[in-house]
Amino acid sequence: MSLRAVHQVLATLGYGDAIGHEALGIQRVLRASGYDSEIFVETADTRLEDLTYDYRDLVDASHPDNLLIHHFSIGSRASRVAYALPDRMALVYHNITPPEYFVGVHKQLVELCWKGRRELKAYVDRCDMALGDSEFNRLELEALGFPDTGVLPVVPDFSHLAGAHDWRVAGQFDDERTNFLFVGRMIPNKRIENVIRIFHAYRTRFNPRSRLLLVGSHGGFDKYLTMLHQLVAALGTPDVHFSGHVSNEELAAYYDVADLFLCASEHEGFCVPLVEAFHMRVPVVAYAATAVPATLDGGGVLYDDRDPHHVAALVDAVLSDQTIADNVLAAQDAALSRLLGKDFGGTLLGFVDRIAGSPRRTGPRVAFDFWDQLRAYERLEELRMFRPAVFKGLPE
Repeated sequence: MSLRAVHQVLATLGYGDAIGHEALGIQRVLRASGYDSEIFVETADTRLEDLTYDYRDLVDASHPDNLLIHHFSIGSRASRVAYALPDRMALVYHNITPPEYFVGVHKQLVELCWKGRRELKAYVDRCDMALGDSEFNRLELEALGFPDTGVLPVVPDFSHLAGAHDWRVAGQFDDERTNFLFVGRMIPNKRIENVIRIFHAYRTRFNPRSRLLLVGSHGGFDKYLTMLHQLVAALGTPDVHFSGHVSNEELAAYYDVADLFLCASEHEGFCVPLVEAFHMRVPVVAYAATAVPATLDGGGVLYDDRDPHHVAALVDAVLSDQTIADNVLAAQDAALSRLLGKDFGGTLLGFVDRIAGSPRRTGPRVAFDFWDQLRAYERLEELRMFRPAVFKGLPE
């Protein structure tokens, strides 16, 4: 059979994030191949809203001969609507952080991550195919029982780093000091506290003229951010800078002033900043956990001994020996070349053709009053968001 359209559905289309880049890249490939292809979301960054439709419009666009590429995420109404529609489905899994990382830091996210991992199992019988954006994520899908899995590699798009750099903040760090950089959300699975401890050991033992630049949003994680500030104060380590969320132009400037990218994350489905650092020719030293070794693909320097003094010595070897640094960068260049050489468009279209040519699976099993319950839930959400006093006055 031929497909009428191939649409995408996801909770949020974010500006500058990995999933947003991938969704837009998928749409470009599909439209270039002649498919009608739109992106349906619950929310979108204001800079991207004109590229999307509200997820509720998906009901009118739905057809049994359409394919939905569903970027699975936690706590998403768009996800539940997509599940209930008759369209064929390819699920794209970007990983869900294990909830235990957020215990004592973000109670709501503990619940959402736990429910998200449970909800994912419901799609085993719903999807025509389940795709991970890394082999690590594909193996998780396989372990959950998805019968047909594959890897749709992350789109290597660095256009967001190609524009004019914004030096208004990063410019103050463009000096003779050694700059450590980490890019990513300030959340517990990234183990920012270990990055700080490694930096402290390096600054104390090897180079007092150094600083740590932590670039990324901490929205919703104020408690964790406070813990990190307390650690910095307890160690007595100066020159640790938290930037918060930055624009693409500011991000490019931070990469430009960086001497080394340091990652201590314990849980990653891919970790795009690692390959951004490759692209910007910043040496990478990273903890060998989950998808990180596969993402580095022979580039950078991996460590599995998390003792801060051990890692600090590795970092010093990279920063103080030009031959070692050149070898690290050469390996990163080779890994990046392999990544860029992957035929993303051909891989995507191959999966689409496979689904189109395969027998249709049994339609979704949903409660008879699913749509009534969904409308009631949305009304309650509107009250919770816009009339909280009324919402709190409702009976339990």
